Amino acid sequence: MTASPGPGPDTELVLIRHGVTAWNRERRFQGRIDVALDPEGLAQAALTARRMAAVPVAAVYASDLSRAQQTALPIAQAHGLPLQIESGLRERDFGGFEGLTQDELLHRHPEAFRRWRARDPDFELPGGGETLRVFHARVLRAIETLARRHAGRTIVAVTHGGVLDCVYRIACGLPLDAVHGVALLNASLNSIAWNGAAFSLSRWGDVDHLAADAAGAPRART
Repeated sequence: MTASPGPGPDTELVLIRHGVTAWNRERRFQGRIDVALDPEGLAQAALTARRMAAVPVAAVYASDLSRAQQTALPIAQAHGLPLQIESGLRERDFGGFEGLTQDELLHRHPEAFRRWRARDPDFELPGGGETLRVFHARVLRAIETLARRHAGRTIVAVTHGGVLDCVYRIACGLPLDAVHGVALLNASLNSIAWNGAAFSLSRWGDVDHLAADAAGAPRART
């Protein structure tokens, strides 16, 4: 009798936060607003592509926002791959928070800002937008879809700070309202593995490739 084959290799998703923007520096909520990379962000994109050039990659994805696409395109070009757009990787819809800084929100909408910071999963943001629970479910669907589509391969997905927050919780089994304190760095490499049933954390917050970028990048999650 021939033994049945064992399980195949895990799928690896390398999730990269987009490079820095002027609004990141101002700690201004971007959400769905299509803010482009600033000059340092473009330099970070080039450094990230150089870092990823030697990694065998089956596909490169980005959210449908330009700051993610500008970061992902040099990676795709380095591998001779088309850049594929996955809207499920888009940043959270922050409703009326978008375009405002955290200081502005603290003064204009103190109670809403408090509830957002408390990570109330079902809090509906002023002016519409996604609740944390709805956003988290969207992110889970997106990464499961990509993992199943490229089973046993390594893929790159360029996304946003809020998405990475959800991904970290999914891979570590953390509830939506848990405080984790993990960094969500611009142009960082963050890897999770999919075994066909669940995700696990492989690497987080790797920015070694940005060592030549003396200015660094802010850690705001917008």
